[in-house]
Amino acid sequence: MKLHLKIRRQENKNTTGKLVDYTLENLNPHMSFLEMLDTLNEKLILANDIPVEFDHDCREEICGQCGMMINGIAHGPLKNTTTCQLHLRSFRDGEVIFIEPYRSEAFPIKKDLEVDRSAFDRIISSGGYVFINTGQAPEALTIPVTHQVTEAAFDAAACIGCGACVATCKNGSSALFTSAKINHMVLLPQDKEERLTRVIDMVNQMDEELFGHCTNTEACEVECPQGISVLNIARMNYEYNRAHFLKK
Repeated sequence: MKLHLKIRRQENKNTTGKLVDYTLENLNPHMSFLEMLDTLNEKLILANDIPVEFDHDCREEICGQCGMMINGIAHGPLKNTTTCQLHLRSFRDGEVIFIEPYRSEAFPIKKDLEVDRSAFDRIISSGGYVFINTGQAPEALTIPVTHQVTEAAFDAAACIGCGACVATCKNGSSALFTSAKINHMVLLPQDKEERLTRVIDMVNQMDEELFGHCTNTEACEVECPQGISVLNIARMNYEYNRAHFLKK
């Protein structure tokens, strides 16, 4: 395959970025998108040029590090697929591909396609944990949890924190991410001790990080590689209002 790449290069958040053109030939259509970027960087290094910076880690659709905008779509054209699991066979031979970083005030650019998503870490550290006594595990059947509740909790816990929801939302909202991190604990019995304080602390931290407000366009669910439901946002709003009511 032959591909024409237009990659946004930017030295840091204080500089002005620009699209730079690259052309790669003899690409295997079974290569992953990140392998294609590796090939480009090898070519740049051999030419004594600066390689393109981009985030990645597991390359197994688990860690969420590989987020980028591909032709204006978070993670690219395939639904429920991260960038690392996107393959060149999803593109046409000779196609022009625009590759840009996630755009959000809360995600300042580090360099090229790499952005600072530590705002997510601060949201989690503000309340995304459970205080429980450690020691011997209790008998599982002593804590009854229905199948429906278990599945709902696991569905929320599937969030990998990639930031596609923020990059896709016209307001730059992180409501889907925050609600997923709240709800996968709220639904389970271990959450009873922190239920009231967690949702208030995490929502307040979300606002402090300069994320935008949710206006229910549901674009976040459409582009989420894990298919996290926007119903989690509704549940978060309920928990937030409930917590304020009971604290009074």
